[in-house]
Parts: sequence; structure tokens; C-alpha cells
Amino acid sequence: MLELIDASRHYDVAGRAVRALDGVRELFPAGSITAVVGRSGCGKTTLLRLLAGLTEPSSGEVRRAPSHSVGVVFQEARLMPWLDVAANVAFPLKGRLSDADMAAHVDEALALVSLTEVRRALPVQLSGGMAQRVAIARALAQQPDILLLDEPFSALDAFTRRSLQRVLIDIWRARRPTVVLVTHDVEEAVLLGESVVEMEAGHVVGRVTIDLPFPREATDPAVVDHRRSILARLVGGTDPVTQAIHSGRK
Repeated sequence: MLELIDASRHYDVAGRAVRALDGVRELFPAGSITAVVGRSGCGKTTLLRLLAGLTEPSSGEVRRAPSHSVGVVFQEARLMPWLDVAANVAFPLKGRLSDADMAAHVDEALALVSLTEVRRALPVQLSGGMAQRVAIARALAQQPDILLLDEPFSALDAFTRRSLQRVLIDIWRARRPTVVLVTHDVEEAVLLGESVVEMEAGHVVGRVTIDLPFPREATDPAVVDHRRSILARLVGGTDPVTQAIHSGRK
């Protein structure tokens, strides 16, 4: 279980207190996959950084079992250019595992993201999608109980993004970590989340259960309906793309 209890994070900007997160109380059940969605600047990344332990709350509390390990995937792959794929994946394990165990963890993680055959490639030789797979493998090699993802697919083309979304669901099904995915893409949130947490101006303003089987398709009327209702709450109306989809169904 992963929990925020009245968690706030304030910053001082030019002598003015900015509330990035304000009194958030939210529970992320063990083994669940939760998407967090909202406008840019609403506090999504701050929430994720608190869950990861990268930032301390100004007030309130973050609760997770002390024994739980955490893996984080950022928007950029952040690979070390002088190390090959396997060495990038192995890097967080150095000094924590024996060479044999480290090799086994790396092999398993690369297999999960279908990169075994490029294990000796350097980052410069990889496409953007492949580099992001390496970043995901690096987090998975730690065999985390909690997997936190900060807009990991936003810089990718639509085809690669959809492929990696499916990879994420396959990994979650196989390993069942507690997953929290931050995204500004409401459709992605509905496609990937068992529930969607809605944020606005540093507050959680809603949580929606997405009770649909995986894999999900963007054209599924139930996915479209969830996307439309979340957008309506967050932006105050139905967007033109959703209107067009629903017009075509009538």
C-alpha cells in the first residue's frame, strides 16, 4: 500500500509561497495501476516525486512499507551514453547484487521489453522508443514493488507510444507492482489506469474507476465515454475530438 496523508509541498518563489500540492489524501492499493491526470502545473509531478521519496512534503505524510523498493521512469530516458544497453540497465544494481544475480535481473528485464538482441548497443544507436524501453528495463531490473512513471511516453510518436503502453500493461500483469502513471493525456489515462485520479491546482478533485478489461482500445465507446467525462470535469466541457467520435456513433 502507498498512501499520501494530507500531504502538501510548498515552494518559495521570489519571496512568494507557491503551493504545488495542498493537503492531498490519496491511497494507491498494492498491485493496482493508477493514472494521475491534469493540466500542466497542477501538481502531478510533485505528487509523484513525493511518492518516490525524491521530495519531502512540507507537511503531511507519505506512507509505504519500508521494505518496498521503488523504480522510477522519467519522461526522458536519461541513459549514460558511454554505457551499452545492458550496462545502463545494470547500473542501479551495482554493489547491491552479486554479478550472477545482477546478470539474471538484467536478462529478465531486457526480455520483458523485447530488447535482448540489442543489449550491446550504445544509446546513440537506439531510436527514441528503444531508449525509453531501456529506461523501463532499468527500473524493472530492480524488481520494484512500486513503479512510478512521469509522462514516460509523451515525447514518442503515436505508434511507439501505443506499443509501449501495451508493454506496460503486459509487465504489470506479469509482475503486479503498484503502478502510478502521471500523464497529461486523458486518453492514455483511461487506456492504462484501473482508476484515474484527477488533479487541479495542487488538489485531487476526483477519482474514477475504469472497470474495463485489458487491452483497451481508444475507439471503444466505453473508453470514449470515460475520456469525455474526465475532460468535461477538468476543462469544463466536451472537446471537439470527442464530439466528432460521438456524432459518428449516432
